[in-house]
Amino acid sequence: MTPRERLNAEAAKRILITDGAFGTEIQNWKLDEAAYRGSLTLGHDQKGNNDILAITKPEVPEAITRAYLEAGSDIVSTNTFSANVISQADYGAEALVREINVESATIARALADEYEAKDGRPRFVAGAIGPTNKTLSLSPDVNDPGFREIDFDYLKGVYRDQIDALVEGGVDFVLIETVFDTLNAKAGVMAAIEAGNDLGRDLPIMLSMTLTDLSGRNLSGHTVEAFWHAVRHAKPVTIGLNCSFGAEQLRPHVKTLSEIADTLIMVYPNAGLPNELGAYDEAPATTAGLVGEWAEAGQVNILGGCCGSTPEHIKAIADGVRGLAPRVVTTPEVRTRLAGLEPFTMAA
Repeated sequence: MTPRERLNAEAAKRILITDGAFGTEIQNWKLDEAAYRGSLTLGHDQKGNNDILAITKPEVPEAITRAYLEAGSDIVSTNTFSANVISQADYGAEALVREINVESATIARALADEYEAKDGRPRFVAGAIGPTNKTLSLSPDVNDPGFREIDFDYLKGVYRDQIDALVEGGVDFVLIETVFDTLNAKAGVMAAIEAGNDLGRDLPIMLSMTLTDLSGRNLSGHTVEAFWHAVRHAKPVTIGLNCSFGAEQLRPHVKTLSEIADTLIMVYPNAGLPNELGAYDEAPATTAGLVGEWAEAGQVNILGGCCGSTPEHIKAIADGVRGLAPRVVTTPEVRTRLAGLEPFTMAA
């Protein structure tokens, strides 16, 4: 079976679990500049460049990924949120983008395969692609609304380079996450589709939107409904929400998305809202209880955590939803018929 078929088969049996945060977990290692830099000779400080650890200190992402697998993750993501030439330019590490992605994917692939071999339960690897710090929809200059720092084709090329390297490293899916600009996401989608076409096979896409206000819109102004209809053509294997706020604030938007999407719903919120020091205080049991309500309502297929979430959060979520039925994926047309309503059609 293809990765898409395998994931759908597993998701039909139970609620699956993805992993949690990398950034906040890496902070717990309290690495200094020398640890980040390793033997590299670059003209910029590397402290804070979490993605480069796949090259300079691979035991860190390996240990974090292993902890999530031990906690119950069915899907682990690569530590490559900022592993693109735009983001790596801040560290003068653009030339290392391919190596970072290949090595990070290789780490996740090896661990996923190791755990699957132990118990026969399928494990999957999602190649994480962040939004970059550029936006195609908005001008960074308030005095020049028409100005854009980059254009669509350039960003598509940036994503394509990252996707090709992640595929080389062995990922099952391309995870375009923390989407604050729908047009950025569409550049990533096109890059993934073109990469799959060149490979001559299906390269499944996962899409995850982040909300910037409680009304349920992202930075480019799209609601979850608008986002879904803007990307549905790509036939993503999952659609969902991540980061944003805590699970409590995401509740109505998860419900909305679950009612309109004809694919798997994957949600991985922050562990609550950060405190005044930027830390996350929400206890694993609290997070698990909140996301468990979505599971009990039949609204989700895959659950995990984003900023502030730990292996303990993932274990609590996995334990909490064990035995609960997954959301049943149906098309809007089928749901209309099940409700006893006739779909509206325009007269000829």
